[in-house]
Amino acid sequence: MTELLDDVSWQGKIYSNGWTTAHGGVLDSTEPATGAVLAQVGLADADDVAAATARAAQAQAEWAAQTGPSRAAVIRKAAAVLADNRAEFERWLVREGGAVPGKAAFEVDLVLGELWEAAALPTQPWGHLLPSSEPGRESVARRVPLGVVGVISPWNFPLILSVRAVAPALALGNAVVLKPDVQTAVSGGTLVARLFEAAGLPDGLLHVLPGDAGPGAALAEDPNVAMIAFTGSTAVGREVGATAGRTLKRVSLELGGNNALIVLDDADLEIASSAGAWGAFLHQGQVCMTAGRHIVLESVADEYLDRLAKRAQGLPVGDPFTGQVALGPLINERQRDNVHRIVEETVGAGAEVMAGGSYDGLFYQPTVLAGVTTSMPAFREEIFGPVAPVVVVRDEAEAVAVANNTEYGLVAAVQTGSPERGRDLARRLRTGIVHINDQTLNNDAYAPFGGTGASGNGSRFGSQSSWDEFTQWQWVTFRDQAHAFPF
Repeated sequence: MTELLDDVSWQGKIYSNGWTTAHGGVLDSTEPATGAVLAQVGLADADDVAAATARAAQAQAEWAAQTGPSRAAVIRKAAAVLADNRAEFERWLVREGGAVPGKAAFEVDLVLGELWEAAALPTQPWGHLLPSSEPGRESVARRVPLGVVGVISPWNFPLILSVRAVAPALALGNAVVLKPDVQTAVSGGTLVARLFEAAGLPDGLLHVLPGDAGPGAALAEDPNVAMIAFTGSTAVGREVGATAGRTLKRVSLELGGNNALIVLDDADLEIASSAGAWGAFLHQGQVCMTAGRHIVLESVADEYLDRLAKRAQGLPVGDPFTGQVALGPLINERQRDNVHRIVEETVGAGAEVMAGGSYDGLFYQPTVLAGVTTSMPAFREEIFGPVAPVVVVRDEAEAVAVANNTEYGLVAAVQTGSPERGRDLARRLRTGIVHINDQTLNNDAYAPFGGTGASGNGSRFGSQSSWDEFTQWQWVTFRDQAHAFPF
């Protein structure tokens, strides 16, 4: 069976005015589970970025002038291409990103949702008829594209975290330059390029330039770029925001999280521990929405810990491409070493390992830590690994205080037998997202997704939010004829 990547000569190249040789060299795409080389990808440099943004700016005006239905048709076609070729996308997510097959299938489903929602944007109303303060004058406000949007996406959910910005930006009349993380350059970049190429997107509107911090900084500084949509760590996000801010770009920053799962004393602990395990261990905990702090009322803490530890001990870890496993590898040795450092330092400060705490290669065992306090590294830091630190609190008031005791503010979840009690508690949590009787890992293409504090700068992804992110208002007035003024 012919696959999308079989139809073009893409190995060692970037996608910019077709498949071209990169100036930054070539990098091996490797499988974290085995170390095997899967492919070679081209690496962009600052010259590639400059050429791409100039071409994108040139192509964007004609694209914006097309009718909404014609742009929508391209996005719908991309969704159809993805649906027909989803097995290829899923395989790359498993092998290149270390995802288990279920996570890969879930990610493709999320991308399909983003494409369908993006395809609906160009045919929605795009302005308002305004009242006028003067007779004989018509006044309107209309949404217009920004121009060229730079997208910088990470490695953990590479396909969705690229497409959720690329698709609505294109749908609303912008051109896009995408810089995917080099660790998942195929699943977060090459496949995105092929998807829109096969959908018939006109030349010059999408450029895919894998690279390191150099081309990322060049993209943030480039005068042809009107906006940067960045998803990644808070530390790098601060740098991107500072760089882009100097050129007065619009900046959307979706950053890290240290998210609380609060378990109240009336919760069903079998269900709560299931939610806790899923929230902490999905994709090896390498998700900005991971339940990184389990805050449990003391009357149910021992039972919750016991149930959570047993779930962790029963989760198989291994190569997701060849085995039936629940957790695959961490993305690289640096990530593994940081996870283990946090665990060891937290244990050294007095916490107890109830499950896990060890690794083999890049395979880290799902870990449960008891006796965690607010001063320990596992509480203060975003771990980005399969670790569930459990903090015991006296009551709801302390649970809220402990949950809010962080610079991050992405998502929180509450497990309770009383929905009203959960809603009341949710009102006191300083996060952009709260889920009652659920876990922290949720995403809908039509919901406003984003955080507060160190988790983001107030931007939101999601279908209706895309109008705010990827267009700007233009006020236009009309008179039938010009008139004189007092001067």
